[in-house]
Amino acid sequence: MLLNGDCSESLKEGTAEPPRENGVDEGEHGDETTGQEVIVIQDTGFSVKILAPGIEPFSLQVSPQEMVQEIHQVLMDREDTCHRTCFSLHLDGNMLDHFSELRSVEGLQEGSVLRVVEEPYTVREARIHVRHVRDLLKSLDPSDAFNGVDCNSLSFLSVFTDGDLGDSGRRKKALEMDPIDCTPPEYILPGSRERPLCPLQPQNRDWKPLQCLKVLTMSGWNPPPGNRKMHGDLMYLFVITAEDRQVSITASTRGFYLNQSTAYHFNPKPASPRFLSHSLVELLNQISPTFKKNFAVLQKKRVQRHPFERIATPFQVYSWTAPQAEHAMDCVRAEDAYTSRLGYEEHIPGQTRDWNEELQTTRELPRKNLPERLLRERAIFKVHSDFTAAATRGAMAVIDGNVMAINPSEETKMQMFIWNNIFFSLGFDVRDHYKDFGGDVAAYVAPTNDLNGVRTYNAVDVEGLYTLGTVVVDYRGYRVTAQSIIPGILERDQEQSVIYGSIDFGKTVVSHPRYLELLERTSRPLKILRHRVLNDHDEEVELCSSVECKGIIGNDGRHYILDLLRTFPPDLNFLPVLGEELPEECTRAGFPRTHRHKLCCLRQELVDAFVEHRYLLFMKLAALQLMQQKASKVETPTFLENGGPSSVEAKSADPLRPEAGSEEEGGGASGLAKVKELAETIASDDTSVDPRSREVIRNACKAVGSISSTAFDIRFNPDIFSPGVRFPESCQDEVRDQKQLLKDAAAFLLSCQIPGLVKDCTEHAVLPMDGATLAEVMRQRGINMRYLGKVLDLVLRSPARNQLDHIYKIGIVELITRSAKHIFKTYLQGVELSGLSAAISHFLNCFLSSYPNPVAHLPADELLSKKRNRRRKNRPPGAADNTAWAVMTPQELWKNICQEAKNYFDFTLECDSVDQAVETYGLQKITLLREISLKTGIQILLKEYSFDSRHKPAFTEEDVLNIFPVVKHVNPKASDAFHFFQSGQAKVQQGFLKEGCELINEALNLFNNVYGAMHVEICACLRLLARLHYIMGDYAEALSNQQKAVLMSERVMGIEHPNTIQEYMHLALYCFASSQLSTALSLLYRARYLMLLVFGEDHPEMALLDNNIGLVLHGVMEYDLSLRFLENALAVSTKYHGPKALKVALSHHLVARVYESKAEFRSALQHEKEGYTIYKTQLGEDHEKTKESSEYLKCLTQQAVALQRTMNEIYRNGSSANIPPLKFTAPSMASVLEQLNVINGILFIPLSQKDLENLKAEVARRHQLQEASRNRDKAEEPVIMATEPEPVGAPEDVGSQPQAAKEDPSSSSLQG
Repeated sequence: MLLNGDCSESLKEGTAEPPRENGVDEGEHGDETTGQEVIVIQDTGFSVKILAPGIEPFSLQVSPQEMVQEIHQVLMDREDTCHRTCFSLHLDGNMLDHFSELRSVEGLQEGSVLRVVEEPYTVREARIHVRHVRDLLKSLDPSDAFNGVDCNSLSFLSVFTDGDLGDSGRRKKALEMDPIDCTPPEYILPGSRERPLCPLQPQNRDWKPLQCLKVLTMSGWNPPPGNRKMHGDLMYLFVITAEDRQVSITASTRGFYLNQSTAYHFNPKPASPRFLSHSLVELLNQISPTFKKNFAVLQKKRVQRHPFERIATPFQVYSWTAPQAEHAMDCVRAEDAYTSRLGYEEHIPGQTRDWNEELQTTRELPRKNLPERLLRERAIFKVHSDFTAAATRGAMAVIDGNVMAINPSEETKMQMFIWNNIFFSLGFDVRDHYKDFGGDVAAYVAPTNDLNGVRTYNAVDVEGLYTLGTVVVDYRGYRVTAQSIIPGILERDQEQSVIYGSIDFGKTVVSHPRYLELLERTSRPLKILRHRVLNDHDEEVELCSSVECKGIIGNDGRHYILDLLRTFPPDLNFLPVLGEELPEECTRAGFPRTHRHKLCCLRQELVDAFVEHRYLLFMKLAALQLMQQKASKVETPTFLENGGPSSVEAKSADPLRPEAGSEEEGGGASGLAKVKELAETIASDDTSVDPRSREVIRNACKAVGSISSTAFDIRFNPDIFSPGVRFPESCQDEVRDQKQLLKDAAAFLLSCQIPGLVKDCTEHAVLPMDGATLAEVMRQRGINMRYLGKVLDLVLRSPARNQLDHIYKIGIVELITRSAKHIFKTYLQGVELSGLSAAISHFLNCFLSSYPNPVAHLPADELLSKKRNRRRKNRPPGAADNTAWAVMTPQELWKNICQEAKNYFDFTLECDSVDQAVETYGLQKITLLREISLKTGIQILLKEYSFDSRHKPAFTEEDVLNIFPVVKHVNPKASDAFHFFQSGQAKVQQGFLKEGCELINEALNLFNNVYGAMHVEICACLRLLARLHYIMGDYAEALSNQQKAVLMSERVMGIEHPNTIQEYMHLALYCFASSQLSTALSLLYRARYLMLLVFGEDHPEMALLDNNIGLVLHGVMEYDLSLRFLENALAVSTKYHGPKALKVALSHHLVARVYESKAEFRSALQHEKEGYTIYKTQLGEDHEKTKESSEYLKCLTQQAVALQRTMNEIYRNGSSANIPPLKFTAPSMASVLEQLNVINGILFIPLSQKDLENLKAEVARRHQLQEASRNRDKAEEPVIMATEPEPVGAPEDVGSQPQAAKEDPSSSSLQG
């Protein structure tokens, strides 16, 4: 279907989603061009020789597009040159410019010699040097990661692999058949009820820091007096060495030396030994032997760590638990706290960044070809992550009361702040702005809605249309919106500056032709209808967005849009409107329900799914009518003569993936093909079209609610049902149709999306493991979290209720913790800073502890000095002084939670205390603790909590270590890289492994180019690469990629995120294949521990994990232990897949094999018979699986008979019996690995070239057959890649699984 070709914009930009116009794929764009463009990036590298003072010359590999600065970074990181920061590089006596690219340096080539020349210090350089030395001293110290600063985060993989994966590891483990201890700790065994917390963060041996110095801080004698400045003194340091020697050090322009000052007496003269060193480290090496020894060891260890353990992540990840840490003196931290962090920097000219200018300039960078787009996306991503970090810091400073308001005389709630060129406002309803929408509640959700709008407009990326940098921070019960500042907005009044939209929700409305033109370009991808509304003078005004969307032209001449909170159409299920009836599906489910606010919108995913659904309907209706016409006329109308199915791309009729078949020719789908062609002809205004065919298209358009009568085009008017917006009389028909469309969309959510979600969960196509992954799965289908109660109702009523047990539990935990979070938010607003830890621990006691009447400890000083407690109206937001929080009781809290669940989610919880909730729904308190901590930003002490003690409360105030912000921000995407990744996945699914591998490697390069080294999408890329290398037999490469994927998942998503658990399982498989058995086991045990903590034992994924553990244990001949895991897996599989599933048959077979190894043939036969029966009933007698099983049964029977004979012989003849030796086979590693591959859904192919060609031809042929007939005969589909349902965490993986990976009858077991 041709859609008035206004899509070229978004195609050029490569939006994050390949821009499919309303459900139509515009071909594989950009593939032809990318081929040539890629070459530009990969300039070949060359090596240069580096000469640094005091060490041997060494060579360094560089690439032409690096900057000189990057060589500096490498030298500052290298073990032997890390102590230098203030130097320049010289080539043939000429100094190289820091910021020039290497390719622009004249005479620089393979083998050139670069000399490191020490430069004189300035105050700035001296500070940088001291900071760098401090970073080197702290390089193994995890405290920054526990405190959530500077984008540090935790990783524990090296604890479980002893840091020896890859080559070094293989040499050490060559003799790996030594006996290894395989018994896991008690709490990991199946059936254990204990859920300890401490193993979550095992103590890393390297963290016991080697002490190099006792103290390194700024001296109290700073800054140097004038006469010393003129001698070159820059600043003074005070050091206490490990030997307890106290020294004072001068940093001068020439370097560092000892002076004769003491704590109370200033004497800047040099002390003996008179040693001047250009580097502080060299000086300290001279005066302290301990420093010299330990610093060297520390740097060795630092360099040995995997780089992924120490690179900063793009956005801060917070840890919800932390061990008790000693607080050590740290000059740099102290200095940061008082200078750069608390608004002093505002007075240092040139220090603050103009965030708005940076954000907008990066958007304006050119994007004509791949290198330009990469540069642009990289700049956008970098500025966004910096802006997010600054906004988070500012928001915390605002709530902690460290920023002065710009309207200090007003009441706290109304105050606004500016800090570091960012504008901060609190989520309260100021000046009754949201009075008609739900007051403060509406003001609380508006920022997140607005953020979603910003995200969407950024993704469409229209040239000339600008949005504000926006970050929403929830901290200590307050919601803060941080925005970049439009130039000139603060000087003008808002009424004057708004030239498009409305500032009073539609009473006064204005429009502007340039804005209409810009927004028109977004209207198609965002499905927004251009419409007319009436203003207060009853004049018609044309808009192409909702009325509250305001257009302001800044002093920089850019067109900004802001207040995008109603970008998407309203959700009528939660917006009762007088006199409007909802469709029957909605009323049956008890809708419409009154929500707390009137800003409920449908999600963008829902709008897209709805339009796609309608498109399919449109195609079917038109095809049906064409068929009827054709039947009624014998001769074929002219318009079909030129295009039989062969020349047309047939749309596949698979309702789940409307664009699945767009490249195949399909026999059966030719009717749809004709419709498609016909529609294209009509859309291009071809006059040769038969009027009856026009009629067909017109009818189909009308039936599905398309706004055009010649082409399929559905758009929504976001102002429908908006209080205060009026439409002109002339538009009444359009408005009526739009209202109907909204009702249909609301019904579609209930009748298609929610049942679709439950169906996917029943078939285990998606496997959420915790609240975050469940929310992710819901949002991908466009289901808002407020529907959680409805989802749970449907799960309860589902015929497969048992197979949905895990979903039900996760849903209940999510429901309880979200309700508790709502209560906690208001609870915290009443707590002043000095009472925070007491208040939070009291709340946690009421929420989780079995102790019946916990008492809150009020901070001591409040009890003494009531005198000075005068209420001031402009206290900082986080400084309430009431103690109402202290009277909360567990009964009251749980009553409120149940009430909140009913009011908000419309779900009735059957519990009035935590113990009852645990009892009724089979929950774990540790899981509840994790979920509430992640949602609210609480960090608690890592220790074992006795939740169930009735004698003392579980938490004391010492257990609450910190409260972190919860931050929502825009995630800019790497579009080109993403397209490479998708094409790579597509190739792999068609069986072209090599090509797929190349494309995905290319994607990895591009991702690294845009995001840097750490990112969720890079993690998905590495996982897939590892899997491909494994399938192609390159275990070492698989291991190295998967190790990176695990480290990255731990660092970027969290150490116990479900995605990390999956990555651990993959890594264990590749370790086993590389004969690192004990490592494989400890990785699997770690994964099992994490899964127990996050969810518990009763999860379908646990069956896979336990099968893996059982198989590895079988391989190392730990039969009894192996059986415990395999039998647990069998029980879980039977529960979640039903006793007749093929997965269960496979499970029976695995158990039988262990019994065979133990020579317990009766049990082995029993299990194998069960398996055989399942194969026979599911697949029939003649299927190879059934035959295999039957063979194995015979073999078992023979062994059992042989054993019986031997026993009889012994009974008859006693000791003189002639016993033939019995063959007890320990399983071979190869056979264990083969079974591991089967259960993990990996299939190997004999990769001879000829086989590959045949396979490809076969795949292509099958694909065509499949398109034509759509009868997917699963049992014989050639699948190369996995049947492993991808973890939900990484959005890029969803929907990218091969067709047959849907766990169908032929589940993975058939592909062995």
